[in-house]
Amino acid sequence: MAAVTRGGAFSITGADGSRHSAEEVTAPSPVQPHGKTEDGVIPTPALEAIYDEYFDFVWRSLRRLGIRAGLLEDALQDVFLVVHRRLAEFEQRSSLKTWLFGICLRVASDYARRSRSRPATTELLEVVDADAPDPLEQAARSEAVEFLDAQLWALDPDKRAVFILGELEGMSGPEIAEAVGANVNTVMSRLKAARAQFEAAVRRHQARDHRNRWSP
Repeated sequence: MAAVTRGGAFSITGADGSRHSAEEVTAPSPVQPHGKTEDGVIPTPALEAIYDEYFDFVWRSLRRLGIRAGLLEDALQDVFLVVHRRLAEFEQRSSLKTWLFGICLRVASDYARRSRSRPATTELLEVVDADAPDPLEQAARSEAVEFLDAQLWALDPDKRAVFILGELEGMSGPEIAEAVGANVNTVMSRLKAARAQFEAAVRRHQARDHRNRWSP
């Protein structure tokens, strides 16, 4: 297992129970998705550097893909364990971000098959809004997160993935296609449908809020 400790030491526990630090797992080269050494060889990015730079991205991707807060740490460990196992195979034909999201997508799919249950919104709000500066702002943020969580879950898995990457992560069509393993035309069709579904939900929510505000 990967020991996930934000801001602390990162280590991998192998199947035989042995533990290895990130320095032992891979050489301490920085994350260089497109860099080359003087002899033209693309260096393998360091595991610890990937962990430090992309921890937040992996965390929110798993959360948005439906991993419950109570299972999030295990899912994070699973993602970085896959990264550890497959890092030597990463040929940098895609960006690290799209490669990591593909791993997140498969891990989240595995968890969904096992649980078949809706993520607990209260758990999500506790994780996201624990540091809100005052009760009113916390309530507003909680409502927004709850709405986004509900609408993401209302999308089918294929549309949810492209919506997360296109609308929430700002990726381009080709980047999304690389991450989800589909062609660009399919990705854009899914994204258009997901946007339409989300925008319709926003309009319904605003209309309901308006009625509630002005009703006697």
